[in-house]
Amino acid sequence: MELRQLRYFVAVAEELNFGRAAARLRIAGPSLSQQIKALERDLGVRLFDRDRRSVTLTASGQALLAPTRALLGRADDLRRQAAGMAEGEPVRLGYVNWRPPDLVARVSGVAPLHLDTWVMPSHAQAARVADGSIDLAICWVQDDDLAAHDLQARLLGVDRLFAVSTGADTSEVPAKDTLVLLDADTAGWDSWNRYAEEFARATGAGIVRITGGGVTGPEFFDHVRRLRRPVLNNPKGQTTPVPRDLVKRPIIDPAPYWTWALVSRRAETRPAVHAAIEALTRDTAPLDLDPATTWLPAADPFRQGAYGGKSVIKPIRASRRRPR
Repeated sequence: MELRQLRYFVAVAEELNFGRAAARLRIAGPSLSQQIKALERDLGVRLFDRDRRSVTLTASGQALLAPTRALLGRADDLRRQAAGMAEGEPVRLGYVNWRPPDLVARVSGVAPLHLDTWVMPSHAQAARVADGSIDLAICWVQDDDLAAHDLQARLLGVDRLFAVSTGADTSEVPAKDTLVLLDADTAGWDSWNRYAEEFARATGAGIVRITGGGVTGPEFFDHVRRLRRPVLNNPKGQTTPVPRDLVKRPIIDPAPYWTWALVSRRAETRPAVHAAIEALTRDTAPLDLDPATTWLPAADPFRQGAYGGKSVIKPIRASRRRPR
């Protein structure tokens, strides 16, 4: 029994037609039939019932299809791992200010990894992937960013944002009753400004324009105290302790979410980079957000998958993340 015979079995099972399966596999029809018969002899079971008009899976064939697909998947993973380990040049990864705590452990078995220490905002990290300065970036991107730079993205995490407010009331607050801060420093806060401005337009939240980087940190809390209104938090401060005189309040109608993507070049050819992408994202579950109660930007690359539509990008694990 050989792996190629197992691939032939899966192709015939999916096509239920030896001619179409042979064309898909780019082999001659008689050769495919012979290989399937040889596999059946090795396994000791008949996989297909076939006549001149139809091909159907037997009960044994149906039972063996799923484990065969799983076995082929593990073989593909092994090839990617070996290819990544064979490369001497490390995979260069940049991030905003958060990365999975087990990132190095996840990649160590499949590819050499170099973590870039030049912490930069999301739009800058995406541009660095595009120009080849780094191979991968963990950042926030939108469909237009991906198209402009010929990039692709896989979901790595998602944050539900909240409001910070004065007083002691920790109840839910409607999005229209919140404020968002837009910073004049577009070089540092372009991604956040785009997100916050669209959120305000979509929900009726108020906009407050500031300078000096007060979107996060002590200055952010000073703005909350001055404005005396619930203010949308930035994901960079997602896990920052809130001062005792302020409170967190869940935002509803709708609840805002911020996605984190693992970004790579669409034309990437290095096996080590592809192996690192698979290692970082293979265990992440799809987003499952209710469009009636949650909000994502219209151009979020994971929006369709989050709201139950067909996503062209395989979504990954949804989890609470910290960076900006």
